[in-house]
Amino acid sequence: MTDCLFCRFVSRDLEPAVVAETDLSLAFRDINPQAPTHVLVIPKRHVATGRELAAYPLEVADVVALAGTVAEAEGLVDGYRMVFNTGGDAGQTVFHAHLHLLGGRAMTWPPG
Repeated sequence: MTDCLFCRFVSRDLEPAVVAETDLSLAFRDINPQAPTHVLVIPKRHVATGRELAAYPLEVADVVALAGTVAEAEGLVDGYRMVFNTGGDAGQTVFHAHLHLLGGRAMTWPPG
C-alpha cells in the first residue's frame, strides 16, 4: 500500500533504521522509543492489526521469532516485552500490524 508508512519501509521508499530482516518480516528502531531498546517488528505483508495477522500463522511465527533474535542480539538477557497494540484505543497509530520489542530496563506491571 503506497499510503502506509510501514509498507513504504518494506519497499524501501523510506529507509528506517533496520535492525534485522527475514523474507517475511522487518525489524527497525522506533523513532519515539519508550525503553532503551524499542524495536518494531512488522510483517512485510500489509495487514492492519495484530488480530488480522492471526490469519497468517507463518508470518506471526516469523515476527515473533525475529523479535527474539533481535532481543538476543541486543543483549536483553534480563528480559523484554513483546506487545501488539491493536486499535486506536490501545494506542495503535500506524495501521500495519507491528510488534513492539521493549527492553533494557525493568518493565512495570501493569503497563499503561
